[in-house]
Amino acid sequence: MTTPALRVLSLIPPMTQLNTPYPSTAYITGFLRSRGVDAVQADLALALVLKLFSPAGLESVRSHALAQAEADRTASVHAFLDQFARYRATIGLVIAFLQGRDSTLAHRIAARELLPEGPRFAALEVYVDAALSEEGGDPLAWAFGALGVQDKARHIATLYLNDLADVLRDAVDDRFAFVRYAESLASSQPTFEPMAAALAAPFTLVDEILHTLTLATLSQHKPDLVLLSVPFPGALYAALRMAQTIKAQNPHITIALGGGFVNTELRELAEPRVFDLVDFVTLDSGERPLLALMEYLQRKRSKQRLVRTFVREEATVRYINFVEPDVPFEEVGTPTWDGLPLDRYLSLLDMLNPMHRLWSDGRWNKLTVAHGCYWKKCSFCDVSLDYISRYETASAATLADRIETIVNETGQTGFHFVDEAAPPKALKALAEELIRRQLNISWWGNIRFEKTFTPELCQLLADSGCIAMSGGLEVASDRLLTLMKKGVTVEQVARVTKGFSDAGILVHAYLMYGFPTQTVQDTVDALEYVRQLFENGCIQSGFFHRFSCTVHSPVGLDPAAYGIELIPLPPVTFAKNDIGFIDPSGVDHEALGIGLRKAIYNYMHGIGLDEDARAWFSHLPGKVPKPTVGRNRIAKALTQPA
Repeated sequence: MTTPALRVLSLIPPMTQLNTPYPSTAYITGFLRSRGVDAVQADLALALVLKLFSPAGLESVRSHALAQAEADRTASVHAFLDQFARYRATIGLVIAFLQGRDSTLAHRIAARELLPEGPRFAALEVYVDAALSEEGGDPLAWAFGALGVQDKARHIATLYLNDLADVLRDAVDDRFAFVRYAESLASSQPTFEPMAAALAAPFTLVDEILHTLTLATLSQHKPDLVLLSVPFPGALYAALRMAQTIKAQNPHITIALGGGFVNTELRELAEPRVFDLVDFVTLDSGERPLLALMEYLQRKRSKQRLVRTFVREEATVRYINFVEPDVPFEEVGTPTWDGLPLDRYLSLLDMLNPMHRLWSDGRWNKLTVAHGCYWKKCSFCDVSLDYISRYETASAATLADRIETIVNETGQTGFHFVDEAAPPKALKALAEELIRRQLNISWWGNIRFEKTFTPELCQLLADSGCIAMSGGLEVASDRLLTLMKKGVTVEQVARVTKGFSDAGILVHAYLMYGFPTQTVQDTVDALEYVRQLFENGCIQSGFFHRFSCTVHSPVGLDPAAYGIELIPLPPVTFAKNDIGFIDPSGVDHEALGIGLRKAIYNYMHGIGLDEDARAWFSHLPGKVPKPTVGRNRIAKALTQPA
């Protein structure tokens, strides 16, 4: 008797990102096809947004807004209702423009006469610095000049969409947000109760549209097995709503849940109600668990031989892990975007900084240079988990072959290497292979700012098409960098980033505050270092995020070594990741964060680089300590040999 083949459908749930497909389905679809499996994919995150942001979608939003009591309407909702006719008349034009299908519209958008403007446009006023406004006129002129019409229009159109997203949140679904949709229902939620209540509630407008899209996708592809990839907490609610629809429509369709959020937060899953919606939950790299699951569904192996998979047996959740080697990184195949509407993604420009825009602007082919992290020591990182701890590489020839295949398929030559930290040796070999093949691409990625990246290597990477690099500086303090086990110093980071910048490569620094034992003095000194890195052209972009202790990190596993005490978690049957802690220093990191975020925002726009670092903390009570870092410390470091 012949075993019937399985048709596998991989779905991207809302919300992920709008400018390019989240790569998980492209990875798994490419892998399955390399094994002869009938595999297809769809992006319901993009489909949902395109339905909502349409004339018919806005009509529905307006109906909900009008049903609100006037006293409950926010400024965003009032602006939307007051200018509804203009919103309805322009939404199709804006979407087409952001998709690159109507570039000539840029002139009218840039003139700021065509589109209605809501509260989000107040953000433009932050660009009017006193020195700049002396020149008079348009507050965007300093950023875009006379010729940057396309970018200026894209920024205005992005503000327009953000206004509409605020209306959706305020009048339709208070959980709605681009990327972080209903995030609080999933992120580190010890019980399933909030999610269960939300899933039992009547459909919102967003739910109704997602329900219709899910049914249409099922009708189109007729899958036997549906894979729901959940990379972030803000994609779980929609994924489970989709599963709810699938099970109601056809309970015989098998559903498996996986992805980055699952791999991180559901490792101790014990909630049986999850399995009312999905049949299997898999952990870590999906290739081997998926092959085992498919063989089980085809009756080629027993349930006891599933790999890294949660199942429900009667009323109990059981984890089954028949140990088999993972599929080598060299053999995972080439990602494919076949079936995804690559001409329908939206290139947004939410920040004027040339480096920062890369995350939301342009349709990038996503690719991984190496699986895991070759360093895997940073104390704040989930180094015990597979996506960090299992380090594997592929040859430069294999990577270049994948790149050529992807370019031929998509017709696009932009690549974002999405490694945790791309290894210098592999990048060097890949750059040489790209140059040897005369394969002209543009690429960017994430690295550790280690001294292996010499000016000569930076130039080689630039010659191969590298346009930008991001990396973790975290807290710019040598004491704290040592405690974090970053393996770098501030002065070393300065020299490495300057090497990239001198080669014409943009640099973004991930920054952190609130790390255990970090004092106010440490924070002020760190900001002074960051100011000097911007001032000396070492970095062009940065982002401060608050340190979060996770249960899988060295800090979470050994808090005493970092001088903190963990706050005991309640009993966990669902999501487990972030864990609260008591830092005896008593520093008000939240208050410091306000100044840090304001400073970095201004630095990225070239403003305030002459200011004393203490000026950004003027909202704090009491005296802020003077930086102990000399104002020319980075400039001097750049003159020293590596």
